[in-house]
Amino acid sequence: MLKLTDISFQVDGSAASRKEILKNIDLAVDDKKFLVITGPNGGGKSTLAKIIAGIEKPTSGSIFFDGKEITSLTVNERADLGMAYAFQQPVRFKGLTVRDLLELAAKDNQESRPISDYLCDVGLCAPDYLDREVNASLSGGEIKRIEIAMAMARKSKLTIFDEPEAGIDLWSFNNLIDIFKRLREESGGSIIIISHQERILEIADEIVVLSSGKITAQGKREDILPTLLAEEHAGFCPMGKGGQAHE
Repeated sequence: MLKLTDISFQVDGSAASRKEILKNIDLAVDDKKFLVITGPNGGGKSTLAKIIAGIEKPTSGSIFFDGKEITSLTVNERADLGMAYAFQQPVRFKGLTVRDLLELAAKDNQESRPISDYLCDVGLCAPDYLDREVNASLSGGEIKRIEIAMAMARKSKLTIFDEPEAGIDLWSFNNLIDIFKRLREESGGSIIIISHQERILEIADEIVVLSSGKITAQGKREDILPTLLAEEHAGFCPMGKGGQAHE
């Protein structure tokens, strides 16, 4: 489904100050796979997610989706092909209601399910939210859950979540695990999640470890996760728990 070949990304600047964020990334995600990308803060995880979604353009390399090269395609063009992206800090849409966003997300979904059901799935009472404007009156956690509801309504071929656990409370996080399990079963598509959280890593099919712009490990969950946990317990923190860093 998704294939990245020799992807590199540099921050603009003079030749002396230019910084390479991603270095020769090769990655393949098959149909109906649940992939988690983890690693230390500042390792390039969010940058890689944005490059896959088309928000950033790679300095070099190629991206293929369903056999078609999409390296030069925009975010909207990739969305039309069946790709969705959920931001670490969700966007607010002044003038649009929660109902508007869910109806837009579900418009190509053939499943005859009320949009209010998706809000219930993420722990929000539909009558209280459907007609609310998606603006500053909603908390970060509420916006995050609405964005996840949109992803569930859309049922894309590939959905990318950038640290979906950020800004939500413990109750919401516990339910988030169940939501991802359900999304995986119902969407029929593939999921890529950027996350440090062990409980999210535990439900992945495959794990990729990204550090200093390079893939340092990748493989099946049962092969990669025990090594990560052993390193963490030994004092090395491969899952980057701690302060935030810009990627």
